[in-house]
Amino acid sequence: MDLQRLCCVILAFAVVLFVCFSSSVTAGDIVHDDDDAPKKPGCENDFVLVKVQTWVDGVEDAEFVGVGARFGPKIVSKEKNAHQSHLTFSDPPDCCTALRKQLARDVIMVHRGNCRFTTKANVAEAAGASAVLIINNQKELYKMVCEPDETDLDIKIPAVMLPQEAGASLEKMLRNSSSVSVQLYSPRRPLVDIAEVFLWLMAVGTILCASYWSAWTAREAAIEQDKLLKDASDELTNAKDGGASGVVDINTTSAVLFVVIASCFLVMLYKLMSYWFVELLVVLFCIGGVEGLQTCLVALLSRWFKRAGEAFIKVPFFGAVSYLTLAVSPFCITFAVVWAVYRDVSFAWIGQDILGIALIITVLQIVHIPNLKVGTVLLSCAFLYDIFWVFVSKKLFHESVMIVVARGDRSGQDGIPMLLKIPRMFDPWGGYSIIGFGDILLPGLLIAFSLRYDWLAKKNIQTGYFLWAMFAYGLGKVAIIESTFFRLIIY
Repeated sequence: MDLQRLCCVILAFAVVLFVCFSSSVTAGDIVHDDDDAPKKPGCENDFVLVKVQTWVDGVEDAEFVGVGARFGPKIVSKEKNAHQSHLTFSDPPDCCTALRKQLARDVIMVHRGNCRFTTKANVAEAAGASAVLIINNQKELYKMVCEPDETDLDIKIPAVMLPQEAGASLEKMLRNSSSVSVQLYSPRRPLVDIAEVFLWLMAVGTILCASYWSAWTAREAAIEQDKLLKDASDELTNAKDGGASGVVDINTTSAVLFVVIASCFLVMLYKLMSYWFVELLVVLFCIGGVEGLQTCLVALLSRWFKRAGEAFIKVPFFGAVSYLTLAVSPFCITFAVVWAVYRDVSFAWIGQDILGIALIITVLQIVHIPNLKVGTVLLSCAFLYDIFWVFVSKKLFHESVMIVVARGDRSGQDGIPMLLKIPRMFDPWGGYSIIGFGDILLPGLLIAFSLRYDWLAKKNIQTGYFLWAMFAYGLGKVAIIESTFFRLIIY
């Protein structure tokens, strides 16, 4: 099983290299730096996502998502309070000069460009429009702000930016039907969705299981070593040394090299990201998931089927394999293949989370940090890595490399599979609460070390370090989940 464990370790490090932060946006990206968006009277709204529900000839049709402007009145939050209004083209299309005809409280659709956003809104309001939909000339959404020198900000109608594809769909509706109506509203998100609670429990529970398994194994190895020292048996000592090869210790050098190797790997993903590359990552994830699930099931079932777990058979290429491993392997392989084939269905997140949790637990069981110094260096390097590739990389590549890779923007798919996710249950915008494997694996290495140290030093839960490490991790995980969620809106 050494070859399988080595493959699992290699995959785990590849996962950690680029999945410390992950995000996905179904409503289109929102681009604009808030620090450069001045707030002043008449231009101080918070940026909110806006639902644009359509009706074609009286029949409910597609729903689009836009972003409200910094200026204008606030958009109603409840659907029942939103009014249906007739949708019409702007004439001229850019709405930069007076319209050729008056409107009867219609919602007007205009193209971006040629003048300021506030100019378009003022012109539309003067023509009798009830709201203005500004169609972006790119696929992203853009935060509409006011220029520092603007003074005509007494705007009484809401303005909403829609992405280019939504604009094309609306134009097609208007040309192919006799009547198109729209309804604008911005439902509020719950302060805390129960999905975030479950995601927090999954992350913390995974660390707990992995830490106790790792500490239990280390304590058993220490007890066995004490027996060997007392017995002074060379034969048993040799057997013990051979069994210890399943654990991989990280040293200071490898912790420092983490930043360099991770950065190179991330840039490679950024440059090579495509549909087929994501498919390759799915295959790698399945391989790691199979090994992780198999390892966890064998460890669990061996308590009831001890004889099958201790009886081995030689298998070409894999070496000595227990009968219990042979029994559970077909199930694990089938589970991973079924998930890969049906990963686009609504409930596929369950299989992804099971494979991911099993992989994380297995990696934390195999990979150890030997002391606090190595753990501090590793986490410090990971912190610098995240800061650079999430934020600083925007200055060099004109977009956040970490976000683009994690989201799979250039692949035509919903993103890479190396993350835990759960659908948001009470969020009117839907989507998933997510957390990358790196946010569990890297802190988990330090937490597992603290529990191993406590048990080997015979410290109790009150005087040991594990409780405090776990408490700090739990608090930090709340912040990470929330910041990841808000980053879905910002980026």
